[in-house]
Amino acid sequence: MVLPFEVVVVSSDLAVRHHLAVILASLGVDSVCVSTLRECHGILAQRRVGLVFCDFHVADGNYQDFLAAYARPGEKPRVVVTSGSADWDEYKEAMRCGAFDIISVPCRHTDVEWMVIQAKRDERRAQGPGPARVEAPKLAKAASASGRDE
Repeated sequence: MVLPFEVVVVSSDLAVRHHLAVILASLGVDSVCVSTLRECHGILAQRRVGLVFCDFHVADGNYQDFLAAYARPGEKPRVVVTSGSADWDEYKEAMRCGAFDIISVPCRHTDVEWMVIQAKRDERRAQGPGPARVEAPKLAKAASASGRDE
């Protein structure tokens, strides 16, 4: 069973939330945008999400607070830290704290797309082999039997 993939954007900056929402929509990904960690925790308590974009600092804390609360035993949280500078020291600190990655704002479409691809890939691995993986060899054999080259 494939679970829905949803992204939460946590940013105190309306422009950042809007920019990420537009990029995610163009990728066909459902997203919810909030301005505080408290709102994000409320969403996570209600449903499962595949990825969270969280500003380095928000009105009620920072990404480190969020990572500490979001981390589950045996599961690396998929939290992408968004930062105005995203310098090397910030990157190393974010990775040490357990972030999925860090990207600079304004976010580039390709960076956001790559984060979504990586998170979905991790999600598929966590779910184990699905019907698509089981069916693929059968489809290849059927195509060979019909004389089509794949």
